Amino acid sequence: MGRNKYSDKEIKQIEKLLRLKNAGNRAQQKLIRHQLRVDYEFNISDFNEPGKAFGEEELQDAIKRGAIVILDEATIEDMKQKRARDKARDEAQREKEAIENGEATDWKQAMKEWEEWNDK
Repeated sequence: MGRNKYSDKEIKQIEKLLRLKNAGNRAQQKLIRHQLRVDYEFNISDFNEPGKAFGEEELQDAIKRGAIVILDEATIEDMKQKRARDKARDEAQREKEAIENGEATDWKQAMKEWEEWNDK
């Protein structure tokens, strides 16, 4: 699941991308859906009815019914930074657990040992 809180500026960009998606061919639609997911953490499937096209009108309907909330730019930026910190923290924790369980190599430690050996 992606985000459901966006700034007015982001909503305008999402509307533009949805307009392009609905006018494009299958390959273009795929690229635009990817861009929506990556750049805006916007997953059409979070807001649409299965099997039905999702465009600007459906986006506005999602806003009206409260499925999508519009907040100010500063709040959105704070949320993005918190998500990035949480993601980095979770990734570091997964890496630590994988190293402790022997599922992964501690490449930082291995590189340090290599550099120490190489300096001799």
